[in-house]
Amino acid sequence: MTLRLHLAALVLAASALVSTAEAETIRVAIGTQDTTINTATGGLLIRELKLLDKYLPHDGKYAGVSYDIQWKNFTSGAPITNEQIAGKLDFGVMADFPGSFNGLAHIKAGRKSIFITALQGSVGGSGNGIVVPVQSPIQSFSELKGKTISVPFASTSHGMLLRAVKEQGWDLEKDVTIITQAPEVAGAALKANQIEAHADFVPFAELFPWRGIARKIYDGSQAKTPTFHGALVDADYAAKYPEIVVAYLRAAIEADQLIGKEPEKYSELIAKVTGVDAEVDYLFHGPLGLQTRDLTWKPEYRQAVATAIDTLVLLKKADQTYDVNSFIDDRFIREAFKQSGLDYEAALKNYAQLPLDAKDAATGEVITDPKRVAEVWVAGEPLVRHYASAQNALKALKSVESEGKTARVFYAQDRESGIKLLGAQAWFVRADNGEVDAFLLKERAEAWAKAHGGSVQDFATAKAAVVASN
Repeated sequence: MTLRLHLAALVLAASALVSTAEAETIRVAIGTQDTTINTATGGLLIRELKLLDKYLPHDGKYAGVSYDIQWKNFTSGAPITNEQIAGKLDFGVMADFPGSFNGLAHIKAGRKSIFITALQGSVGGSGNGIVVPVQSPIQSFSELKGKTISVPFASTSHGMLLRAVKEQGWDLEKDVTIITQAPEVAGAALKANQIEAHADFVPFAELFPWRGIARKIYDGSQAKTPTFHGALVDADYAAKYPEIVVAYLRAAIEADQLIGKEPEKYSELIAKVTGVDAEVDYLFHGPLGLQTRDLTWKPEYRQAVATAIDTLVLLKKADQTYDVNSFIDDRFIREAFKQSGLDYEAALKNYAQLPLDAKDAATGEVITDPKRVAEVWVAGEPLVRHYASAQNALKALKSVESEGKTARVFYAQDRESGIKLLGAQAWFVRADNGEVDAFLLKERAEAWAKAHGGSVQDFATAKAAVVASN
């Protein structure tokens, strides 16, 4: 009897060894762009908070499998595409323009990738922008005729720049010189006044002004062309492991929900990981942010991909076009919404900015007009203070300083477009009744003052005027 038990134990042990040897290990390799902070919900936050582990399947055909989760960080989309085509990555996050190139490059290599979700973007075009050196006299894009503008080639900001040139009716060969320059090179060049203007993607059109080495003179919303960053996956991988694709998207949904509830906390986390200042991170991820976090395939985002593909062909960066409807696949994000208990159709129809449900920190009044909102993030305070108007925020700023405290940053919303601005870089119109409105461009502030009355002021002047009137 003892011998039989011993033999049975040996058989069980052998079976276990065989089972272990045969257990599948599935790779989940994701290429991120951490410093492109509007991709955080598809990369950085999932990784840092270990959200993917929560949703990866372990039943059915996945019973007994183990996962080899690999994260690789890049500064742009192009190397992610290269790694995907080489079979080293399964997922990648990037913008509409490089994402479209990703799809075309896969076709050329005899493979296929699919765009599975948007992560954050703007149907109006905000996120991309053009900056000039701080001391430059240039105040608007129209003044760049005959100038040299640098841009990361084949980026979403490159597409924006080409559209802006077209809008002016300029000849690309004669009226402007466009050169390629990566963000890390452009920053030094702007600081040393070595370039006349630079176009860039998230977050550099805001980060350079925030760090005092440039002024923003053009926002992508002026081109009125949608832009977004999203996620792609290898089509064969998605066909073989659809449940893993859905798991990744469920992790992205939770990341989106978390930063929506606590934007200051997670802006600080993004800053810690990337070195991109939390004040700039919040500019994108906070309520009424410069862009909207949006995981649905809005028609405008589909059009952004189509426009990018056409532009790449025009630039001879690609020699064939691509059917957008075969490239964008919304089945996985729809299933992720369903499993997360969310209504995809309702989200698809929602075009509102990330909402601000708050009362004025000074007056207690409910904030109702998003285009007049201003905010102050006080050093040492975990939460941003919200105000119903710029004049209320400027008054509060004086009180903060009189208490010996320091304001990390002052935000204001553009009176016309509603996009969030860094207050120190904005222009203000102070009306005769004391009301103050903010604008990205001096020329728009001047037009507003002419139409509605009031004087145009920079941030320091507007601040001093509000203080003096009280």
